[in-house]
Amino acid sequence: MEVCMCKEELLSVLEKNSRIGVKELAVILGEDEIAVANELAALEADGTICGYHTLVNWENTSVEKVSALIEVRVTPQRGQGFDSIAERIYNYPEVHAVYLISGGYDLLVSLEGKTLKEVAGFVSDKLSTLDSVLSTATHFVLKKYKDHGTILARKHSDEREMITP
Repeated sequence: MEVCMCKEELLSVLEKNSRIGVKELAVILGEDEIAVANELAALEADGTICGYHTLVNWENTSVEKVSALIEVRVTPQRGQGFDSIAERIYNYPEVHAVYLISGGYDLLVSLEGKTLKEVAGFVSDKLSTLDSVLSTATHFVLKKYKDHGTILARKHSDEREMITP
């Protein structure tokens, strides 16, 4: 069995385009297809590759979505630190991401809802009522310019012809 020695390069290519096939990956990496397939399987098995996702610019659709970033200050639990409360939060289906952060707050929670009211309701009814939560600060995302390394807000070039006297 061949071993692919290109783990970081393989991950970088996949991070930019998760739809790329094993055959094309092998060509880009200069490796054997079987070696690349084996490396992919190993990276999936050990949890390095956690999933394959599609980045959607919802502003280009008729679907209404509200995104919010919520800073959360919590009391860490003895012997578990922030892990236990982070797990309780990330298990809510509305929550897209939870990060332990430095600064004035402890956790950053990213979530989406259909309306501002729905997001506010999640914060007041579910998040703020958790025992370890001391305070929250909600920031609504008004526009996404770049997400996961992909530019979403492309500048439109002026195609008018310049007329000079």
